[in-house]
Amino acid sequence: MCPHDPPCPDAEAPDREAARTLACHPEQGWSLLCNGVVLFEDTGELLPSGIVIAPHRPVAGAV
Repeated sequence: MCPHDPPCPDAEAPDREAARTLACHPEQGWSLLCNGVVLFEDTGELLPSGIVIAPHRPVAGAV
């Protein structure tokens, strides 16, 4: 459970990336969020359930 008030978004929530960072390793390209999500610098994610979310960077010049 998240100790923050208000609590961080759940790992399955659409706004899961808004959770607070617990550990940051920029030299390795990843951060661990409060909700258990591992967020990679390429915007990919690994959820606590083992589900992999592919990188989802915005495309430059997309309208």
